[in-house]
Amino acid sequence: MFEKAALCQKQLEDSDLQENVTQLLNHIGKQDSQWNSLVFLQVIQQLTSYSLIDFDQQNNFYIIHPLVQHWSHTTMNNNQYYMQKCILTIIGLSISWEFKIEDYKYRQSLLQHITNCMIILRPEDIDLSIASEVVLVYDEQGQWGSAKAIEVVVMEKTKQLLGDEHPDTLTSMANLAATYWNQGHWKEAEALEVVVMEKRKQLLGEEHPDTLTSMASLAATYWNQGHWKEAEALQVVVMEKRKQLLGDEHPDTLTSMANLATTYRNQGHWKEAEALEVVVMEKTKQLLGEEHPDTLTSMASLAATYRNQGHWKEAEALQVVVIEKTKQLLGEEHPDTLTSMASLAATYRNQGHWKEAEALEVMVMEKRKQLLGDEHPDTLTSMSNLAATYRNQGHWKEAEALEVVVMEKRKQLLGEEHPNTLTSMANLAHTYWDQGRLEEAEALELLVMEKRKQVLGPEHPDTLKTMESIMCTYRDQGRLEEVEVLETLVTEIRKTTNDL
Repeated sequence: MFEKAALCQKQLEDSDLQENVTQLLNHIGKQDSQWNSLVFLQVIQQLTSYSLIDFDQQNNFYIIHPLVQHWSHTTMNNNQYYMQKCILTIIGLSISWEFKIEDYKYRQSLLQHITNCMIILRPEDIDLSIASEVVLVYDEQGQWGSAKAIEVVVMEKTKQLLGDEHPDTLTSMANLAATYWNQGHWKEAEALEVVVMEKRKQLLGEEHPDTLTSMASLAATYWNQGHWKEAEALQVVVMEKRKQLLGDEHPDTLTSMANLATTYRNQGHWKEAEALEVVVMEKTKQLLGEEHPDTLTSMASLAATYRNQGHWKEAEALQVVVIEKTKQLLGEEHPDTLTSMASLAATYRNQGHWKEAEALEVMVMEKRKQLLGDEHPDTLTSMSNLAATYRNQGHWKEAEALEVVVMEKRKQLLGEEHPNTLTSMANLAHTYWDQGRLEEAEALELLVMEKRKQVLGPEHPDTLKTMESIMCTYRDQGRLEEVEVLETLVTEIRKTTNDL
């Protein structure tokens, strides 16, 4: 950590903090813009000889003796605030925007240290120049509440320093919108993204790359709310503009084509999605090579479209290639490798190959627990996928046990109204229904329906899907009049949505 921080060329906003952090790093090995490992080892050996610190070989880090910690807290009480600020700054300077497996693991190891610093510090105390790095650690661990607290402060400070319309202010607003997006707070995200888009249009013009990026972000928020037409309209504009400005083969153009394909896929427009995805995959292969991460992403997207059309063999063939290439490039434990394994498991599940799906899903779940922790959103997603496979095999108790854990964890981490929480509640209701526990299924389904109406709107596909689940439950209970009422309502909503 100290070496990474010492080699970082970033300048802090606070000049006094910069001077103190530099002095501290100079004492333990920093020499101009270089790092002297020998000096660092000498300092460590001296501290170890006095039993002030010890080395944890299993976790590969140094531990300060508990008595030393207690002494420092009692004797340095007045300086604790500034010491923690210096420590957090060094941590921030050590964080890079690289995404190899060792980078993910390193940032994961920092979370507890950052959490300890933030016991004393407030978001306002973080130097603006390292705030995005601290947020990155929180984001990767699904700690979006902590990320949001920092981003709100960054946005407000940037507004005060640079004004409402400065590009850096708009970037800070876009970053906060992304965190709202991760939290499932679509309306808050949308409100910020509309402002960013309009401001960038006025300041930079409709064809500036940053304007087009903001349009793409707003389209993604529309997409998550099930507003396919609004998302599609923006994505078509972004794609066409990027083609004109950057050319058909520019990576940003290909990204916009891939985004539009995803929207087509979600509307069930498989052929349109497939046509775009084939072009993206072929162009990316030509430009970047068959083993580039972007090429593998495009292959995975095309595989998803094949899977949605029931073309299992074509999907499986692509996914197997993606897994093998990703393992070679990034390693077996990289998040992208685990995602590709989860996708292949979904294809096995869709074909009724339960054992193959289960084997992959257990592996993905265990790896994510080790890499990300038991409560990370991706870990919970893998548990949910495994539960679905158990349910499809009639292993109701195993499915239920996982789904209860996922639901409770998501309630704690994301809140009761987050779309992912509601999905986990709907999954558990499905498992109750499969076991003939209709009253328990109904209670959850009604709750999910009301929450989805409030959060996503009555016309959202997920809301309509819940209403259809309730219809099945009512039908099994012999409540046919209530089935008819809901069926009429769903038909009317779909007709109105299609007319729009």
